[in-house]
Amino acid sequence: MKVVMYVHGGSENHGCEAIIRSTARLLDLDSKQSVLLSYNQSEDLHYGLDSVVSINQEINAINKKSFDFIKAYFMQKFFNKHYYVDALLHKLSINSINNMDFGLFVGGDNYCYSDAEVYPVVNKLIRKKVKKLVLWGTSVEPSVLEKRSIKKDIKKFDLIVARESISYEALKKVNSHTLLLPDPAFFLNIERTELPKNFIKGKTIGINISPMILEYEKNQGKTIENYEYLINYIIEQTDYNIALIPHVVWDSNDDRKVLRMLYDKISRKDRICIVDDHNCMQQKYIISQCSYFIGARTHATIAAYSTCVPTLVVGYSVKAKGIAKDLFGTYENYVIPVQELKEQSDLLNSFLWLRKNSARIKNELKNKTKEYAALKNEYLKGLVND
Repeated sequence: MKVVMYVHGGSENHGCEAIIRSTARLLDLDSKQSVLLSYNQSEDLHYGLDSVVSINQEINAINKKSFDFIKAYFMQKFFNKHYYVDALLHKLSINSINNMDFGLFVGGDNYCYSDAEVYPVVNKLIRKKVKKLVLWGTSVEPSVLEKRSIKKDIKKFDLIVARESISYEALKKVNSHTLLLPDPAFFLNIERTELPKNFIKGKTIGINISPMILEYEKNQGKTIENYEYLINYIIEQTDYNIALIPHVVWDSNDDRKVLRMLYDKISRKDRICIVDDHNCMQQKYIISQCSYFIGARTHATIAAYSTCVPTLVVGYSVKAKGIAKDLFGTYENYVIPVQELKEQSDLLNSFLWLRKNSARIKNELKNKTKEYAALKNEYLKGLVND
């Protein structure tokens, strides 16, 4: 089976890395027959992703003397459609592949944002190179589907695999060839690694925050204030330590910058640590050793859920709500939207609820992960039989 995966941001986003590793495992991909088109090949090589798939650079320079560029520039100049020029960044790499059985659009949340209009143009290019085009492990903000160009593009996918039910219900109305299956990263392997100083196994609470959620807060400064208030409560009122765990380390969107800001605000340095960067399997191991997890990054929380760690999500979009709803039957109490942080104790109150209900939550996660494990073969079946 010859598969090309594309619209992969790079492994410094360990969620992107987790999707590729898990997909390769679920579909039993041959690394020599399968190709990953990556926005940043060097990142993927650094984290060893070439052990599971061949990697080509997806984003390349545009030939500004080409007829393609002249046409795209015309669309930008006179119709304000910049995405035609953006799509040309992908064209060289797409032209380098031929006669693939499946093309998997692996940017799980790329249709959650308002700037998704480049993807119909990219998908048109790749359809010429594959027998079957699949939107893979996706979440889609329902409002994005109201855009005519996006809706038209979604209809053309031969198969859509939605990772949570809110997106599934919206996508099914547009494209009947839609399946509901958990995010592939629920099946990510764990790789043991050394735990950092001040990380006490079974007595540490994992904390993740991303710069992205700060952009969505309605009350400026409330997110950091809530995290700081929560950490101080844990240190002063419990015997748990705190581990600050990054999951995306891109220069432009680096969790460590915000985590360092939090670390500097906490006086009891003997009770807190910042976890170093690791590959996604090692980060999952570290998260699995936490007693509780409070996280903003989707795949950091999936690492926690899939290892039965009671988890509170500080969310901002449909994907957090949908994943929690499918696990617990509701996202209420399990997801606190960053937009709703008003008082400094909001996050703490949600954590206290999580702690009070932790035994039940662990049991529900154990049962759900067993259910999900039974679905492993459905990914390949869906791909081949749809």
